[in-house]
Amino acid sequence: MSKIKITPFGGVHENGKNMYAVEVDEQIFILDCGLKYPENELMGIDVVVPDWSFLKESADRIVGVFLTQGHADAIGGLPYFLADFNVPVFGSELTIALAKLAVKDSADKKVKKFNDFHVVDAATEIDFNDVTVSFFKTTHSIPDTMGIVLQTPEGNIVYTGDFKFDQTAAEGYRTDLARLAQIGQQGVLLLLSDSAGSGITGMNTKEKDIAAYIQDTFEAAPGRVVVASVASNIMRVQQILNAAAATGRKVILSGHDLEQIIDTAMSLNKLKMPEDDLLITLEEAKKLPPEELVVLETGKMGEPIKALQQIANGDNKNITLNENDLVFVTTTPSYAMETTVQKTEDMLYRTGASVKFIAADLNPSGHANQNDEQLMLNFMRPQWFMPIQGEYRLLDQHAILAEEVGIPADHIFLTNKGDVLTYEDGAFHLGAHVEVGNTMIDGTGVGDIGNIVLRDRRVLSEDGIFVVVATIDRKKKKIVARPQITSRGFVFVKTNRQLMKQSADLVEKVVQENLDQKEFDWTHLKSDVREKLNRFLFNQTKRHPVILPVIMEINQHPKRKNHSKKTNDKANEESTAKKTVAKRRGRGRGAKRQRKTEAKAGK
Repeated sequence: MSKIKITPFGGVHENGKNMYAVEVDEQIFILDCGLKYPENELMGIDVVVPDWSFLKESADRIVGVFLTQGHADAIGGLPYFLADFNVPVFGSELTIALAKLAVKDSADKKVKKFNDFHVVDAATEIDFNDVTVSFFKTTHSIPDTMGIVLQTPEGNIVYTGDFKFDQTAAEGYRTDLARLAQIGQQGVLLLLSDSAGSGITGMNTKEKDIAAYIQDTFEAAPGRVVVASVASNIMRVQQILNAAAATGRKVILSGHDLEQIIDTAMSLNKLKMPEDDLLITLEEAKKLPPEELVVLETGKMGEPIKALQQIANGDNKNITLNENDLVFVTTTPSYAMETTVQKTEDMLYRTGASVKFIAADLNPSGHANQNDEQLMLNFMRPQWFMPIQGEYRLLDQHAILAEEVGIPADHIFLTNKGDVLTYEDGAFHLGAHVEVGNTMIDGTGVGDIGNIVLRDRRVLSEDGIFVVVATIDRKKKKIVARPQITSRGFVFVKTNRQLMKQSADLVEKVVQENLDQKEFDWTHLKSDVREKLNRFLFNQTKRHPVILPVIMEINQHPKRKNHSKKTNDKANEESTAKKTVAKRRGRGRGAKRQRKTEAKAGK
């Protein structure tokens, strides 16, 4: 009997960052390798990827990474994963093309050269000893989305990836219902299914209705339309391009990532341009009236919300909003971004522009609603069920839906990152837990940002910094110069001079007390200054700024004049003079004659 283990490294109890390791005997299959965008408390962090340190000791057992689709939550972590593991990557044509773009943009030179990619489709079957990997078509907001089947000696393990059901979906987006039925008839041991839409009680809006809504919005807009969308949402981008062409507008692409993705999708015939001259440059746009323009904004790494904030703040040199503009948000932000979205909307309104969210009128989600999730469960009829991809409340709701279609409650597992779901003796159970966390990406730094750094950043943002500089003469046990105070983000210095003076007096007192001690210790001095100053400042302001004491010491060993050097120089000069005279006198017989001549002259 084969031993099977499933460990989520991301994607549970959170939005995005999907990554699941399926271990069958001595082989490990990685399902997706995504990232997530930071939530409000992750200050300054660009993205977050799974912490896969646990896998490093089993690197030689990983047979490959299997990708379901080309969004960042499925492929965004791949460049960082490949820096640690040199394993093949499998995915559909578009998914692999987008994965190559992500790898090419990596700062790691070794990763840039990686080229072990393999394109698969719904008809592909790959044998790995006693495990066969196959795929099936699903519907999502990007073409070529596929689910994954691992056929093991104990039964099929099915991973749906992101999916929904839409009977009107266009070619390239359609779910293969017959294939789903076939997999279910073969028997499914364990189903890992998308829970991101478990909170959606109504029906998802059909994509053809969304396309009509976007076109109506463009027609009704009196001026320029600035559209915010996720760059890799190819379906939505296609609808925007079609609507612009139908309403006589030209489209400006804002963002390098968007241009790359559109070029890639067009080269694979996954995105079609309705008019040859539909796309224009910023210079060409200046010659057209606003009512004939659409600006498609996706932002850095395809995330539009932060890009909208930059526009609202006037930080985008190419786009300035005015009262005739319409900002049209066609993405559905995650629940974790709700606060950020509300602030962004307020900022946009302050510019005088109108703001419209597609989610206010429609349900444009690319994820399965409750009915879709139960339909998938009925197709698969799994013996065991593991909800994935969503916050805990969504996983829990999905579990309730599974019970409603007849799956026993004790056959449903709500897992957290690092939980190991183990199959032994004909049943699944939660085994030992492994330590799995998050890896913070800040610029080119990978994993060098931890909780301590985040805590310091949070304190700096909330209470500021308080720098104290003092100069001491340790030999004479006195303070040479009165402590200087510098503050940033704490209090306004000009209106708090008394506080600054009292702080300097306190520091002077603490430093002198330490100098008067028999045993002087630098670490104790700085710690003492920090502790007592922190207590004083909190009593005065009820704030805890970051306190940075800088204690300098004057030079105790002044440079002495080098008298010996002068003596040596004089001796060297005399020695050189003697040698010169000896050289003039010569040696041997010539020297004797010279000395005789000198002697006669002396007489």
